[in-house]
Amino acid sequence: MGNPIWFIFWLLVFWFISFFVAFFCAFFYIIIYAVVVCVPGLSGITDILLQGLQFPHYCAKAMMDCKSLF
Repeated sequence: MGNPIWFIFWLLVFWFISFFVAFFCAFFYIIIYAVVVCVPGLSGITDILLQGLQFPHYCAKAMMDCKSLF
């Protein structure tokens, strides 16, 4: 079992940061993803935005594993 301090850290990041990041990325992801059909060069941006959408999942998994930053 990991250090419970990391659980608390990831819990705070999960509640106070990850949802804002996900909401921000979701808005732009939906718009840009439709444009990727016409402009394939934007696919790199949509990949980054998709990672932002998945950030709450990453935080929740790190919280349950008590994963450290390093």
